[in-house]
Amino acid sequence: MKALFGPAGNSDAFAAAGFRATVDAPAWIAQMGLTAYEYQCGRGVRIGTETAGQIGRAARDNGITLSLHAPYFINLSTDEDRQREKNVQYVLDSCRAAHDMGADRIVVHTGGVGKKRTREKAMENSRSNVRMILSAKDAAGYDDVTICLETMGKINVIGTAAEIMELVALDDRLLPCIDFGHLNARTHGGMCTREDVAALFDLMENTIGMERAHIFHSHFSKIEYGKGGEVRHLTFADETYGPEFEPVAMEAAARGYTPRFICESAGTQAEDAAAMMSTYQKYMKETT
Repeated sequence: MKALFGPAGNSDAFAAAGFRATVDAPAWIAQMGLTAYEYQCGRGVRIGTETAGQIGRAARDNGITLSLHAPYFINLSTDEDRQREKNVQYVLDSCRAAHDMGADRIVVHTGGVGKKRTREKAMENSRSNVRMILSAKDAAGYDDVTICLETMGKINVIGTAAEIMELVALDDRLLPCIDFGHLNARTHGGMCTREDVAALFDLMENTIGMERAHIFHSHFSKIEYGKGGEVRHLTFADETYGPEFEPVAMEAAARGYTPRFICESAGTQAEDAAAMMSTYQKYMKETT
């Protein structure tokens, strides 16, 4: 298995080249040497079966591996029955769309702690909701889709590295989505060095094992942050905020990791994904 690289959604250059439909995205990014694409359903799953199938065929024709980002509305911290039901439906809708296009992974946000509950209670609720979602996914027959729980950028949201590892450790079929920019933002610069990355990878290996650690899902971008953590996504041209991809590439290559790296830069995600791929491949060559 090889590491995969690609954008989250379509970069500004895609539209500037005259493209409008996402069905054209796989061929466009394949020309850049990229190998992955994450379809965005953050604001709701609105894609129909026919369109999803067209995107899936285009991806297969161009050697692009697909994943899908589930709606942002999901809140695993809740203990409210109505919200829990909505969480399940959002995930099932995402699994349906992923299945229709041949995407094998969906990325799921965890949600805020809220003012009325402790962080411990929010984690207890999250564990319960993850199990509920997995049961519903099994019952619906979506065995071909893996749920990836994402580390988050705001401090008042469940999503530290340790919290995500604890949740992913609940079931061997789950994977973490490690968002290095989010972790750097919520720690105010604490994911900038190779030592920071190595400590994160050690945590992964010690909680979910080597097999899943090797193939983790990932988001990467530079992110502006403030007192509460994440403020906004940036591009690789930014020189004020991190993190840089090089420490991640160095440590991943040294360990022989083959993750799926999805770039979430603000408008330059395809171009920055290509730069990430080049950096990773350079260090992989040095290890062989």
